[in-house]
Amino acid sequence: MKQAVIKNKSVETRKPFYNSDIPDDWSNPEFGNVFTFLKTFSFSRELLTSEPTSDKIRNIHYGDIHATYENEILDLDIEKTIPYLLDGIIDPNSFEDENFPALREGDLIIADASEDYEGVCDCVELKNINEAKVVSGLHTFAARSIEKNIALGYRTYVLNHQQVIRELRRIATGTSVYGVSKTNLSKVRIALPPLSEQKAISQVLSTADAVIHNTEKLIAQKELRKKWLMQQLLTGKKRLKGFDNSRWKIQPLENLIKLIVREVPKPSIPYLGIGLRSHGKGTFLKHDEQPEKNSMDNFYTVRPNDLIVNITFAWEQAIAIVRPEDDGALASHRFPTYTFIEGKGHSDFFRFFILQPRMKFMLEMISPGGAGRNRVMSKSDFIKLEFLFPDYEEQTAIAQVLQVADKEITLLKIKAEKLREKKKGLMQQLLTGKIRIN
Repeated sequence: MKQAVIKNKSVETRKPFYNSDIPDDWSNPEFGNVFTFLKTFSFSRELLTSEPTSDKIRNIHYGDIHATYENEILDLDIEKTIPYLLDGIIDPNSFEDENFPALREGDLIIADASEDYEGVCDCVELKNINEAKVVSGLHTFAARSIEKNIALGYRTYVLNHQQVIRELRRIATGTSVYGVSKTNLSKVRIALPPLSEQKAISQVLSTADAVIHNTEKLIAQKELRKKWLMQQLLTGKKRLKGFDNSRWKIQPLENLIKLIVREVPKPSIPYLGIGLRSHGKGTFLKHDEQPEKNSMDNFYTVRPNDLIVNITFAWEQAIAIVRPEDDGALASHRFPTYTFIEGKGHSDFFRFFILQPRMKFMLEMISPGGAGRNRVMSKSDFIKLEFLFPDYEEQTAIAQVLQVADKEITLLKIKAEKLREKKKGLMQQLLTGKIRIN
């Protein structure tokens, strides 16, 4: 197959397109003159399952577009995470009815709502539907090409042109949630290269997508391996070489950690406070620009490698090891802080240990009461919690193995992000015609 040749045509004639320009041989029709909207459905998440049903009716939800699918092409031969509608919700025989159209190869699914401007009208193009039955779900538009001058694989990119993105954000309405109506989306102008160039552009970008997908697949494999290692090493089911003869002991946390109190008066100037995310997702920093409005008189300083717990949401596993970048941040009395006893507890081991399901279960047990802020963890009970621990040397060895697994995943994620940025830069050059493909 003859390869596409990319070259710069900066001297060619160009015509205006919003606040920029496009090549003179490109067209710029309104979206509504190229696409027609199809019926969509507002199925709630309670009606969905990740397992195939007998009818195999797949539903694409707006949250899937924003969070699940990294690329603009949704290839059903690759993606396995699309939820299915439960049996009995839809009669599959009604799909060809005009009131219930099944989506086809090349149809667009567009998010009609976003929590920020960046997600306005995010979209994916369906690929390799084959025999699958697909519907467009909650807070989405489905659009189908009515023109033959737009290539498969290129359709999603009409909403990814940098000037089109700016226009979509300009016309988006809402306060906490932003969206664009079908009427207004129909009037948005899009940039269309000649059909042969569309096909060449989609081929180049699909190649980039394939490289990104392979990297993401490798990340998923490494994360599964790390999860298995954690399950085996942190429970003693798998022992590292050289530690087979040492015994693990059931011990209370107070044998390995101790409470540390670094009390300081309330700041009179803006300061950095530390917060804890639930579900073991770590710490975060927050700026307090008006400390005088805080009702507390005293705060507590945290240091790297401290163990910190949010007593209000401990039952949601709001527990973490303090990061180096959190050094010196201030916490309230609701965030008791502990240091590790030298030669007894290793902070790097606990970074992984506190993420275990048993830790969450035990934190729930010492957080009595109703939901939310009524469930406050007992600090005295926390230090008495008992777990099966290896000695300090084995903790160190386990931490090193898991840190290597973590580093592999981190490097792959950095690589994937660089690939996405590279593709994004190439995409904007190709979609504006600043770089042409023969």
